Amino acid sequence: MRSVGSWVVLATAMVASCASAALAQDVAGAGDHPLVGRYAGSEISFYEARAYDEVALPDRIVPAGEDRTPESWTTEVAGTVTSIRYDGPEGRSGLEVMRNYQQALEAGGFETLVFCVREDCTERGGISSFWDSARGIIGMPTTWDRSIYLLARKEGAFASMLSVETGSGTAVIPHVALTLVETTEMEGDQITLVEASTMEEAFAADGRIAIYGIYFDFDSTELRPESDAQLAELVRFLEEDPSLKIVIVGHTDSLGGFDYNLGLSQGRAQAVADALVSRHGIAAARLTPAGAGMVAPASTNQTEEGRARNRRVEIVELYDERR
Repeated sequence: MRSVGSWVVLATAMVASCASAALAQDVAGAGDHPLVGRYAGSEISFYEARAYDEVALPDRIVPAGEDRTPESWTTEVAGTVTSIRYDGPEGRSGLEVMRNYQQALEAGGFETLVFCVREDCTERGGISSFWDSARGIIGMPTTWDRSIYLLARKEGAFASMLSVETGSGTAVIPHVALTLVETTEMEGDQITLVEASTMEEAFAADGRIAIYGIYFDFDSTELRPESDAQLAELVRFLEEDPSLKIVIVGHTDSLGGFDYNLGLSQGRAQAVADALVSRHGIAAARLTPAGAGMVAPASTNQTEEGRARNRRVEIVELYDERR
């Protein structure tokens, strides 16, 4: 019989670390996270690293009847997020793979908060809701009845892992979704208020300016109170030249459907125009709201920083030489 210590040594060996375990079949740009490593013989089919994001991780067994209220059984964490999907190796069960990860994580200073197998992850039903939260943003085979979940924590990091199996018998293939969050404070105070004088200079040079101080709730066209200061500067700018007409252009990132984002950006542009008219007395005839959706990005949509730059309102001069 092996001792606990020998199992830890075996687990640490089976969960190979960093790039040394990388396989030729890994997707381009992928790599292991140094805090977790990978099970020997598996390969990466999905990889995404985000500089800052907020995620909700299941932190307990789902209480009976609460599968539709994930806020009661998840914890929200924020920071640098790495999402990886590992596939294989064939012939290893999900339980064997996950126990190896658990032992390797504990050897690296992590504390196991949750380890549950299949229906034990919920007190009564609702396994699909738990599974969907546990996989994060990672696409996985929908074999809920073969799922195993692990949540581990150490100072400064959370490791959430969901495994499922496809195939059967000696041809079984494990698939593991890893969500690794290194908890860091968001770097705040990065949005500078665009003053009326800056808008005037930008219009003289380019006839347009991007504004990031106008805020909306997620998936909403409702202006947030934090937008008031930026709206006041826009009003000052418009009052300095009563003949100026502008197009208010809403922009989104690329997350979500094309038509949905187009409609969302149009609604947000309209909300800005409505606020300028109803709250500040700007003539509606001077304002033309328009939605560009995701079609005119200011940066890449492959990173959170880029997507944040793409979510903006632009003010564009509506010039008519006949006026």
